[in-house]
Parts: sequence; structure tokens; C-alpha cells
Amino acid sequence: MRPEPRLPRAPRLPRAARLHYAWIIAGLTFLVLLAGAGLRSAPAVLIVPLQQEFGWSRATISFAVAVNLMLYGLMGPFNAALMERFGLRRCIVVSLLVIAAAMLGTTVMRAAWQLVLLWGVIVGAGTGMVALVLGATVAARWFHARRGLVMGVLTASTATGQLVFLPAMAALATSVGWRAVSVTLAAVAVALVLPVAFLMRDRPSDLALPPFGSEAVEPPPPPGPNPARRALRALGEGLRVRDFWLLAGSFFICGASTNGLIGTHLIPACVDHGIPEVTAAGLLAAMGVFDFFGTTASGWLSDRCDNRALLAWYYGLRGLSLLFLPFAFHYSFWGLSAFAVFYGLGWIATVPPTVRLAGRTFGDENVAVMFGWIAAAHQLGAASAAWAAGVLRVDTGNYLAAFMGAGVLCLIASAMVSFIGAERGRLRPVAAT
Repeated sequence: MRPEPRLPRAPRLPRAARLHYAWIIAGLTFLVLLAGAGLRSAPAVLIVPLQQEFGWSRATISFAVAVNLMLYGLMGPFNAALMERFGLRRCIVVSLLVIAAAMLGTTVMRAAWQLVLLWGVIVGAGTGMVALVLGATVAARWFHARRGLVMGVLTASTATGQLVFLPAMAALATSVGWRAVSVTLAAVAVALVLPVAFLMRDRPSDLALPPFGSEAVEPPPPPGPNPARRALRALGEGLRVRDFWLLAGSFFICGASTNGLIGTHLIPACVDHGIPEVTAAGLLAAMGVFDFFGTTASGWLSDRCDNRALLAWYYGLRGLSLLFLPFAFHYSFWGLSAFAVFYGLGWIATVPPTVRLAGRTFGDENVAVMFGWIAAAHQLGAASAAWAAGVLRVDTGNYLAAFMGAGVLCLIASAMVSFIGAERGRLRPVAAT
């Protein structure tokens, strides 16, 4: 009899450590998502410098940011299917190299259409690979236990990315120039290529390991269909489930009230009120600190509590915070500090409960692709708010309507999520085709 082929072994670790390789994958993913957060948050500190150098209006620059956010979201489900077909390592490496090339290209741009092409289209599509869909994929493949906690920590990397990058980028843009920001972010993307290439693995079975919290090694699934067909078929299935509309609709509002509005326009709004750009960036970084703890706690709670109730609380508190923000500017330090605390605690704390509800609705084997479409709705909301807030700022001279409108939308989302799972028979899994 021919001997069975040996599976590759996991890298050796000291026995005393007993560290499951899933935690190494989670740590590496955290670093990739952290860098992606820095790349995505850069427009917040570039709007004013680009406006001053080229004379472009905030509406024009906001349009490029909107394209970036829209493609970042729309690429999510297709990227999830690509990761299923070609593996995490290949997809992440290609994405990082594409992002770095586009970032360097922005240093020589001279026209608004080049900003839209480089920052909007290429960086937007590239960052879609190093997005929350990556975190959802890693959590689903590598963890059976502690999945909610892991998703919370990976989601919190976005907040940590702001904490690490925003103040430094604002200081760099002020002292050296905005081009130095682009070059620095390109270098960060390139620096991550080697660790990903050498340490990233696609599945626990690649190392003859079971997922963390399981005892059985799960064989890799057979090669799937064309990634585009897989993603579009999953969307067709999702559109027939009411809970998909509720999850996607509430996440649309989530994106509009975070990445699109606050992540893009808070610094320019602070500048309008006489607050220096570096100070405003520090405010966003402080929000990132509170969000790191809030989102990590949200992941822990999502393993133990009713996820619908968690989402209702998060959206409700965010809505009240946004309704308070226009008045916070009048109280300067204390008002904005209070806003940073309450808004920051729930910035993206919505992600772990949303992923858990998506997994419960569509099954673990489909959660990455389906959450990709839900995340696409998030970024469509972000793109809409980024563009609309810029237009409102040009038309009215302030951001009052944008902040108040987003606050009302969050209160609507708080009511929406209470209906998730209310329909009988909703747990019909999407076929893994």
C-alpha cells in the first residue's frame, strides 16, 4: 500500500507556549487591517491641503473620497469570493502592492480627475481587500471558540489605525506637506508584504490543525465557481431574505454616520470653527482609543447577549451623539471631549453583532460573502454621506444639516434592528454554491 501523503506541519513553537497558530494569523490580520485603516483615514487630513494647493472645492474632493468608499465596499463580496478561490496570502499581497503604487502616483497628480482615478478608483478597490471582510473570513475559518471576541479585536484595528496614523499624518501634512503622507503610507503597505508572504496561511488545514476551539481538522472545500458568479449568486439569495435588507439597511446608516461623515468631514468642520487641524486629528485619535475598547467589548458581548439589543443601543447612542455635535463646537474642549467619548465607544462596535447575525441567518460557510454585501451597503452609505456632506457644506456654509440628518438616521436604524429575526422561517441558509 502506498503511504498517505503528509500534510505540511505548523511552524514549531515552544511546547510551554501552546499557542495555536490561529492567534498568529489573527495578529497578522490585525496589522494588515490597522494599516488599511490608516490608508482609508488619510482623506480626513488631506482635504484642506488639497483645497489650498489646487483650489479644488470640498465637493470635488469629497466626490473622490465617495468613489473610494463606494469601491471599497462594493469590492468586499467579490474579494471574499477571490479569497475563497485564490487564498488569503495571494490576495493580500497583490492588494498591498497595488495600494502602494497608487499612493505614490498621487504625489505627481495635477488634475482632479487624477485624484478620482488614483485615490478614488485604485486605492478604493485595493483597500477593499484589506477590509472588514478579511476579518470576517479569518474569524470564520480559524476560530470556532472566541469568534465574537476575535472579530471585535480585528474590527477595533480600524480605531487603532486612526490612533496610530491620524495625528502623525496631520503633523506630517502640516510640517512637510501632504505628499509626504502619501509616500509614508505607501512605505507602510510595502513593509507588510514580506510578513504576509511568509506567515499568512489560508486555512488551519494547511498546517494540519483544527480551528481554535475545535478538535477536528477540517479539510479544505473543493474549488468554488467563478468568484464573480459566486458573489452575484449570493447577492441574489440574500435579496430574497428580509433580514438581509434589515442588516444591509442599518449598516448603510452605520457607514453614512461614521466613515462617510465623521471620518471624512470632522477635521474640516473643526477647521471651520477655528480648531487647528492637528488638534482635530487628535480628537479623532481619541475617539479611536475609546472605540478600541468599545468594539473589543462589543465582540465579547456579542458572544453572550442578544445582538439585536446591542445594535439598538449602539445606533441609539450614536444618533444622540450626532445630534449633540453641532452644539459641542460652542463648548469647544469640553463639548468635543464629551462627544469623542460617547461617539467613540460605539464607532464601529456595530460590526461584531452584525457579523454574528449574518452568520446566524446565512450560515458560517456563507458569512464572508454575505457580510461582504452587507459591508458594501455600509460603504455605499459612507460614500453617499461623504459626497452629500461636502455639497451641503458648499451650499449652506456649514455642516449642521449633515450632522443632524445623520443623527436622525441612526435613531431610525436603532428601531430597524429590533425587527431582525422577527419573521418566521428566516433562518433558511444560503446555498454554498
